[in-house]
Amino acid sequence: MTKQEFFARGNEHFFVKDPKEAAAYCKKHWPQDCAHIIEVASAVCRNEFMFDLPHDLEQTWEPVCFDPEGQVDWEYRPDSDPEFSYQFNRHRFFICLGQAYWLTGDETYARHFVRLLTDWMKRVKRTPDTEKTAWRILEAGFRGEYWTKAIRYFADSPSLTDPVVEQFCKCLAEHAEYIIEMHSPYRYISNWGVLENHGLFEIGIAMPDEERRNRYTSIAMEHLEIQARMQILGDGVQWEQSPMYHNEVFHCFEDVLILAFRNQIPVPETFLEAVKKMAYANLAWQKPDGREFMMGDSDDMDIRDYLSVAAWLFQDPVLKSGGRPIMDYESVWDIGPEASAEYAAMKAVKPDFLSAALEDSGNYYLRSGWGSDANLLHFHCGTMGAGHGHSDKLHVDLVVRGEDVLTDSGRFTYAADKGRFDFKNPDAHNTLTVDGKFFTVCKDSWECAKLCQPVKQPHKFTKDYEFLQGGHLGYLDSSGGVFINRKIIWIKPDLYVIMDEMYSGDSHSYQQYWNFSELGQVTLGAPCPVTVPRLPGPEMAGNPDPTLHKAKTGAVKTEPADAESAGKIRGSGTDTKSIWDFDPENIGTGAVQTAVFTGETAEAKFFFLTPKARAELLPGKIARHYNKQDARQKICVNIRGEGFTSLLTVIQTGKAGELPECQVEKLPVKSALKGIYYPPSMAEGLKITSSDKEYVVMICHQEVNSPTDLEEVDHCLGYGNVIVFDKRESDKAGTVLCW
Repeated sequence: MTKQEFFARGNEHFFVKDPKEAAAYCKKHWPQDCAHIIEVASAVCRNEFMFDLPHDLEQTWEPVCFDPEGQVDWEYRPDSDPEFSYQFNRHRFFICLGQAYWLTGDETYARHFVRLLTDWMKRVKRTPDTEKTAWRILEAGFRGEYWTKAIRYFADSPSLTDPVVEQFCKCLAEHAEYIIEMHSPYRYISNWGVLENHGLFEIGIAMPDEERRNRYTSIAMEHLEIQARMQILGDGVQWEQSPMYHNEVFHCFEDVLILAFRNQIPVPETFLEAVKKMAYANLAWQKPDGREFMMGDSDDMDIRDYLSVAAWLFQDPVLKSGGRPIMDYESVWDIGPEASAEYAAMKAVKPDFLSAALEDSGNYYLRSGWGSDANLLHFHCGTMGAGHGHSDKLHVDLVVRGEDVLTDSGRFTYAADKGRFDFKNPDAHNTLTVDGKFFTVCKDSWECAKLCQPVKQPHKFTKDYEFLQGGHLGYLDSSGGVFINRKIIWIKPDLYVIMDEMYSGDSHSYQQYWNFSELGQVTLGAPCPVTVPRLPGPEMAGNPDPTLHKAKTGAVKTEPADAESAGKIRGSGTDTKSIWDFDPENIGTGAVQTAVFTGETAEAKFFFLTPKARAELLPGKIARHYNKQDARQKICVNIRGEGFTSLLTVIQTGKAGELPECQVEKLPVKSALKGIYYPPSMAEGLKITSSDKEYVVMICHQEVNSPTDLEEVDHCLGYGNVIVFDKRESDKAGTVLCW
């Protein structure tokens, strides 16, 4: 195989048609990126390696340096985490060398590309041992992309000789056959399968031999189409519940589409549909700053580049609204300056939706707008997503005015002995635990000894309010069983009500966690004694009507004095514990705490409204990028309860330093027609007063209306399980968010 033969097919069949034009475009529009790539490439020429590119999967923060005049150690592992070795042998830096070659015209980069490439091909052979390290099958898939992109940058370099090209082509074919050989049903469901087969497809396109080209691309496309059908849920989310791996798969699919279109290779409609759904999932969960949530094993990555490419591929102006105005640095090298000009000329159209319910994956997003200063709440009630998923059932992220307030933990590491579980366990997420135990138990870095079934529940989006709800069965193995349920009410645009419900037949302690962004400061106020107004009458002493009394057995029996009073009495007289036998303190005197998060532009005040609950400010951890963790603050709210227990939280949000005065108080819920008050285990009321706004919220934890009734809180009347009243408008009916 000669160099001329290998490069016989024109660049129009590959990614960038004219690298000289791509370099000129980038120097004009992205000079900082150009400088960074040249810096990375120059370090590689000195045998210095650091992985700090935006989409490096396992970033590093200190360079690993070998003798600049000697050989590199391709099996080098700096500590107990093998991820450096894996990333090192993907050879992403070959692309940096190629781009630096065109950005500078310096042959040095070509010489060192050939030096490192030939050294690896000569010294790193595929063996049973290296298949666990440098020849791990996943790395073979990555090299399928990185090698085939990089080699074409040096097509006119004298350093790239016929013998080198012949050796390269043979090794590339070895990669392809290895990927085909290793295919198994596991590849259909794992992101590894996509990464491997997208590499196989790109190797196929690079093959000058038409027979091999057709064989490799057809096998790859067949596998990729099945993987797209299996791995991409109906709502467009890659099943592993990690936006970063969702986007790694998405990028692979985009590369395949670019090459398929340029080589007139038919693409199955199911594949196209899956890729477009993935793009819209990205749009739905994109934060106001253009970045992804750090859900599961995800870093804090900007996803506007991938959305830009998708917008061009599908000629979709709505997707462009989530991308950049012009094509980013890296994407120009994938689609070329001509296509980038087409993209720049496209109009951007805002989506016709704000909030989104991705019900298949159990991810819900409450969004105030598409601007950079929007509020965005994310709620997760779906599958864990296997090894890359975290113990995050019922977790909430909150962005206020474009700034993170409540966040996920990130991932930090894949090595168990470096603190992997500190970032995967429930207490690193904004959720709840029971008796200090975890609803999902990690066995090692990837496998779980115990899983947790989510219970998806209805949601509702209206003009003024939005409602989410979900639960899980992770504590049914606890004494008496515990069902956890979370209700979220958004009173637009700046108030959030979160009701956590714990249904059990026994006594338990509960821990509610709130993990804050490290970029702000949290202050926790001391408990403030408050008194929820006690209403007169015997019902507040424990019985709803003087005609009710306790028998010696502890059961409730009814002895109505007449027909009229009989119509007011609830209860069958057979329960061993009356629904009316509640502790008046639960809706009487108690202690309420507040906490305030203050960021650069955002502020959020938390009202912890459950009497007897106590909030504690604790240290926490966050890792926005692999191998780099920072300290942050978190709050743990503790309460002990017997039987049904609830925790009520109100979050007021706004601009830092400009939060208006807000008064929040719990109120009892009354049966409007019977004249009795429900215990908190049945229903709770809430009143929020801020500026000229006055809202009343009533939340029922179980059925309360029998036979015919209305609920009443602060003179507001309605029928439903979750109702919000804007008292400026009406105190009748309200907006029912859950029936």
